[in-house]
This record gives sequence, structure tokens and C-alpha cells, in this order.
Amino acid sequence: MQEREIRAFVTIADARRMDRAAQQLGYSQPAISYQIKCLEKSLRTKLFERTPEGVRLTDSGKRILPSAREMLALVERMKRISEVGGNSGANGAASELDHLLSGGHGAPSNAPR
Repeated sequence: MQEREIRAFVTIADARRMDRAAQQLGYSQPAISYQIKCLEKSLRTKLFERTPEGVRLTDSGKRILPSAREMLALVERMKRISEVGGNSGANGAASELDHLLSGGHGAPSNAPR
């Protein structure tokens, strides 16, 4: 599972159309379809149903979407932390990732206040 696949999933869910999401991300429609296929294979579930109007989330997709949004938010936080520089940035990013993967909510215990 890769960040670009998760980002494609969230963007498609928001746009409700593959072509619109592909345009927003700067991908071709076949490329974004392939990313979703790869993510579905990793997760072993179908995320979208095609409709005449575009796509809609399956029940699995609806359950996974909040976690996908959290993961993207974490990636952005990690990027900001790493921009601060030094080992403290890397350690902070690792701490945030460990915190999220362990099912924690809110800020990690060692987060700056």
C-alpha cells in the first residue's frame, strides 16, 4: 500500500468521478484506476462501485475512508516534522507513526504542547 494509492482513493471518494480525480491529481484515468486496483488488492476488498454518474463507495470503502484520511494527515504531519530538520524531526515523525498505528487518538505523549 502506497501513499499515492491512498491519496487516489480519498480524492476519488471526494470527487465521485475517476476522471475528475485523475485530473485533480495530474494522472491519467488508467493510472488512477490502476492505483485503486492495487489498493483493493492490498486491502482484499472492493472500494468503489461504478454508476452511470461516476463511482460510489462500497460499504468497505465507507469504513476505510476515515482511516485513509487519517493516514494522509499523518503523512503531511511527518513531512512538516521532517522539514524542521535534525534528528528530532525524524524521531518525532516515528513517534507520531507509532502512535497512530497503535490505535492512539489525539497527540502522542511526547508531542510538543
